Amino acid sequence: MKKYADINNDSGVDSFEINDSSITVWFKGTSRSYTYSYSVAGQPHVDEMKRLAVAGDGLNAYINYNVKFKYDR
Repeated sequence: MKKYADINNDSGVDSFEINDSSITVWFKGTSRSYTYSYSVAGQPHVDEMKRLAVAGDGLNAYINYNVKFKYDR
Protein backbone atom coordinates (compact mmCIF):
# COMPACT_ATOMS: atom_id res chain seq x y z
CA MET A 1 0.00 0.00 0.00
CA LYS A 2 1.31 3.43 -0.96
CA LYS A 3 0.14 6.77 0.43
CA TYR A 4 -1.58 8.91 -2.21
CA ALA A 5 0.36 12.17 -2.68
CA ASP A 6 -2.74 14.34 -3.22
CA ILE A 7 -0.69 17.26 -4.51
CA ASN A 8 -3.66 19.66 -4.38
CA ASN A 9 -4.75 18.45 -0.93
CA ASP A 10 -8.34 18.02 -2.10
CA SER A 11 -8.81 14.27 -2.50
CA GLY A 12 -10.79 11.65 -0.67
CA VAL A 13 -8.17 9.03 -1.58
CA ASP A 14 -5.85 7.99 1.23
CA SER A 15 -3.71 5.25 -0.32
CA PHE A 16 -3.53 2.74 -3.15
CA GLU A 17 -1.91 -0.46 -4.34
CA ILE A 18 -1.23 -1.21 -7.99
CA ASN A 19 -1.29 -4.77 -9.33
CA ASP A 20 -0.88 -6.08 -12.88
CA SER A 21 -4.58 -6.00 -13.76
CA SER A 22 -6.10 -3.92 -10.96
CA ILE A 23 -5.75 -1.05 -8.54
CA THR A 24 -6.95 -1.12 -4.94
CA VAL A 25 -7.91 2.20 -3.36
CA TRP A 26 -8.46 3.17 0.28
CA PHE A 27 -10.47 6.31 0.92
CA LYS A 28 -10.01 8.67 3.85
CA GLY A 29 -12.22 7.91 6.82
CA THR A 30 -12.79 4.24 5.99
CA SER A 31 -10.84 1.06 6.44
CA ARG A 32 -12.59 -0.69 3.54
CA SER A 33 -10.69 -1.05 0.29
CA TYR A 34 -12.09 -0.91 -3.24
CA THR A 35 -10.46 -2.94 -6.00
CA TYR A 36 -11.00 -1.84 -9.58
CA SER A 37 -10.01 -4.58 -12.02
CA TYR A 38 -9.70 -4.94 -15.77
CA SER A 39 -12.57 -7.43 -15.74
CA VAL A 40 -15.05 -5.15 -13.94
CA ALA A 41 -13.99 -1.52 -14.55
CA GLY A 42 -12.22 -2.12 -17.86
CA GLN A 43 -8.56 -1.94 -18.76
CA PRO A 44 -8.58 1.67 -20.07
CA HIS A 45 -10.14 2.95 -16.83
CA VAL A 46 -7.83 0.94 -14.59
CA ASP A 47 -4.74 1.99 -16.52
CA GLU A 48 -5.78 5.66 -16.24
CA MET A 49 -6.41 5.23 -12.51
CA LYS A 50 -2.94 3.73 -12.12
CA ARG A 51 -1.44 6.73 -13.93
CA LEU A 52 -3.36 9.22 -11.78
CA ALA A 53 -2.45 7.37 -8.58
CA VAL A 54 1.26 7.57 -9.37
CA ALA A 55 0.90 11.25 -10.40
CA GLY A 56 -0.84 12.02 -7.10
CA ASP A 57 -3.59 14.08 -8.67
CA GLY A 58 -7.09 13.52 -10.06
CA LEU A 59 -7.76 9.98 -8.89
CA ASN A 60 -10.77 10.69 -6.67
CA ALA A 61 -12.50 12.78 -9.35
CA TYR A 62 -11.80 10.15 -12.01
CA ILE A 63 -13.31 7.43 -9.84
CA ASN A 64 -16.42 9.50 -9.08
CA TYR A 65 -17.06 10.38 -12.73
CA ASN A 66 -16.10 7.12 -14.44
CA VAL A 67 -16.03 3.99 -12.28
CA LYS A 68 -17.65 4.80 -8.96
CA PHE A 69 -19.58 1.53 -8.61
CA LYS A 70 -17.47 -0.64 -10.94
CA TYR A 71 -15.34 -2.18 -8.19
CA ASP A 72 -14.97 -5.90 -7.54
CA ARG A 73 -17.49 -7.29 -5.09
